[in-house]
Amino acid sequence: MRIGIYGFGAIGRIIARAAIERDYEIVGAVDIDPNLVGKDVGLAIGLSEKLGIEVASNPTVLANADVVIHATGSYLDRVFDQIAIVAKMGIDVLSTCETLAYPYYRYPILARKLDEIAKSRGIAIIGTGVNPGFLLDTLAIVLAAPFNIVRKIRAIRSIDAAKRRESFRRKIGIGEDPRNVEERLRRGEITGHVGYAESTLIIADAAGIQPTKVVEEQNVVVAERDVESAGVKVLKNMNRGIRGYGIAYIGDREVIRVEFYAYVAAEEYEEIVIDGKDYTITWRSSGTPGDMATAAVILNIAEKIGEQKPGLLTMADLIPFRPKIAF
Repeated sequence: MRIGIYGFGAIGRIIARAAIERDYEIVGAVDIDPNLVGKDVGLAIGLSEKLGIEVASNPTVLANADVVIHATGSYLDRVFDQIAIVAKMGIDVLSTCETLAYPYYRYPILARKLDEIAKSRGIAIIGTGVNPGFLLDTLAIVLAAPFNIVRKIRAIRSIDAAKRRESFRRKIGIGEDPRNVEERLRRGEITGHVGYAESTLIIADAAGIQPTKVVEEQNVVVAERDVESAGVKVLKNMNRGIRGYGIAYIGDREVIRVEFYAYVAAEEYEEIVIDGKDYTITWRSSGTPGDMATAAVILNIAEKIGEQKPGLLTMADLIPFRPKIAF
C-alpha cells in the first residue's frame, strides 16, 4: 500500500515509521515546518538510511498515494482546506482531526461539503484515532453487542500525562498555575483534550438515537502535594493535568458518558461499563499507549478504507453492531 502523510509532526512521524514496519511504501510527506521541509523522510523518522523522499510543503507530492493520513490539527474549520485538497485528488483520507471523528456536531456545513466532495470523487474520508475513534466510542459499541437492551454506557480513560510526549503535556498546562491554565483553556490558547462530545455522538449514532442534549466540560487537576512520575515533577498547588467528560442525554436521563483523565501520576487504565436491562458488564484494561495506538488504528483502517462506500464516514459506519439503547 502506498501511503502519503499530510502533517509530519510527532504523530505523523510515528505513523510513518509504523507504516514502514508494515512494509508499506511512503510516497510523500507534507509539512510547513521549515526544519522538516527538504529533509529525507527516513532520516526525519530516525532511520539510519534515506528513503529518497523529502518532506515537501506542496501537497501535490501526495498524488500517487492510495490513502493519505492527515495529522495536523484538532479543529475541522482550521484543517478543512487541507483535507479538501487531498480529497479532490481522488485519494481516500484518514485524519486524526478529533472534531472530524463526528463533524456533524460542530461543523455541519463543512461536513456536508466534505461529504459532497468525497462522493463526487468516489473516495472515503474518515476521522479517527485512539481517542476519539476507538477507546471511548468504537470499543464501547462493540462491547454492547451482547446486550438485548442497553440502558447506559459509561467509558473512562485514565493516563499518566508524565509518560506522554512533551507537546501533549504543554497542551494541558502541566506544572503551570491552575488559574492560568483555566484561562488559557477558556481562550482557546491550549486545547486540553478535544473530542468528548464526538465520542458520545459516535455511540449515539451507532445506536440510532438522537440525544436531546450533549454537554462536555474539562477542568484542571490541582496537585495537593508535590507529585512526580517519569521524571516530571509538579509542585503542590500547581496544575497536574486535566479531567473532563462528555454526556449525552435523552430527556433528563443520562444515557452515554465518556470521561478522560490526563494528569501526572494518574493510574493508567480504560474502563467501559455497559448497563443493560438484564445484566451489567464491566471491561477494564491496564492502559493503552496513545501515540502508537493511534498509528495502529489509523493503519488498520487504511487497509480497508478502499472497500468503504464513498463519502464522509464515521467509525459508526464501519461497525456492523447496532446496540439498542432504551429511552
